[in-house]
Amino acid sequence: MQHKTIIEPFRIKSVEPIEMSTEDQRLEYLKEAHNNLFLIESRKVIIDLLTDSGTSAMSANQWAGIMRGDESYAGARSWERMRDEIRDLTGYQYVIPTHQGRAGESILYTLLGGEGKVFISNTHFDTTRANIEFGGATAIDCLTDEGKQPALEHPFKGNMDIKQLEKEILNSGAENIGAIILTVTNNSGGGQPVSMQNAKEVRAICDKYNLLFVLDCCRIAENSYFIEQREEGYKGKDYREIAQEMFGLADGGVMSAKKDALVNMGGFIALKDKKIADACTNTLIIKEGFVTYGGLSGRDMEALAIGLQEVFDKDYLKYRITSTVYLGDRLHKMGIPVMRPIGGHAVYIDAKAMYPHIPVDEFPGQALACDLYVKGGIRACEIGSVMFGKKDTDGKLIPAAMELVRLAIPRRVYTQSHVDYVIETFEEILKEKDQAKGVKITYEPKFLRHFTAHFERLN
Repeated sequence: MQHKTIIEPFRIKSVEPIEMSTEDQRLEYLKEAHNNLFLIESRKVIIDLLTDSGTSAMSANQWAGIMRGDESYAGARSWERMRDEIRDLTGYQYVIPTHQGRAGESILYTLLGGEGKVFISNTHFDTTRANIEFGGATAIDCLTDEGKQPALEHPFKGNMDIKQLEKEILNSGAENIGAIILTVTNNSGGGQPVSMQNAKEVRAICDKYNLLFVLDCCRIAENSYFIEQREEGYKGKDYREIAQEMFGLADGGVMSAKKDALVNMGGFIALKDKKIADACTNTLIIKEGFVTYGGLSGRDMEALAIGLQEVFDKDYLKYRITSTVYLGDRLHKMGIPVMRPIGGHAVYIDAKAMYPHIPVDEFPGQALACDLYVKGGIRACEIGSVMFGKKDTDGKLIPAAMELVRLAIPRRVYTQSHVDYVIETFEEILKEKDQAKGVKITYEPKFLRHFTAHFERLN
């Protein structure tokens, strides 16, 4: 018998209370936080969909692993287990532990980058772009045209535009390319997957111009699920084997393990090239820690090693993707404009289509994120012109390609009733969408402004 209901493939044995609040209270909380959801204390949030990074619920096996964590400064048994698990998964000999993904980005892209260097990706995420640009290099996105159309149905909207990739290499000069980065799944592009064929085409371009090919692999398991479901020749193939095949196409990877390793803290760089790895290791010791812990405790490394095994479980991945699709499809049927098809880790709302009366320089995504919080205590993340917009020489906004709001689903945390509550909140927002007001920025830092910027609602 094929059941219609996809249940959570786990039992809950520990719970955390949610502090409920009223709409009037949330209006005041939001005002105190300068209309920035990152500045609101978590206890004031009912459903937290700000990010799926570091927010997973760990398993009983992971907690058991924490108890056996070896906290030796050098050569801990926990490091050996984590290193061997990463080597088996990636096929890369050199493993460099970091406390999270952006630390790995900082180490690797500072080494490869600098003034005059160029990095090309399907879509750089915010911290990746910031680490590249902070060192003086340039970050260029080459997202396929299908990926720029939120309502379009296409199986692999996260793909790299191969023609544009080669054009950008020729424009910049191959000798100036720091690396080609393929982000799987494509977070900034709506959580959309990348096909194996596209990865092979990127490999061919890198071979042609002798360029370094790096995977941003923090959601590699979810990407493997989509390949098995959607790409010819992969039906029925083991998800871990699919991931291993993709790793085999690249020269290295950077992972924020806070996503598909199901941990609250951790990351790594894994590389084939000893020379690059040695240079990264020197920086690691200065900035993160010794080569066998790199900013992680032994218990962190134990949990990470176990998580990299658990994440490829077929029942878990089916539940993970299906539950996200459940939310996205319900919103879509309701008339909420969402990025189609639904991605693996999040549902992305097309705020420009949701609030067509709010111009891009009044940030419709930020406005929608604020409305979600006020109406339901739901915290979401703007991924649009607040996060990725730039200014021209006259200070005028150069908007992002899309104005999205991401509902990132923490792994193994919420049940279907929580998701149904989110759906009900959108029903209320839909009734009043024509009265929604935009926002203006009253304070912003130079880099990664979305984390700490202040906003004011417009009348």
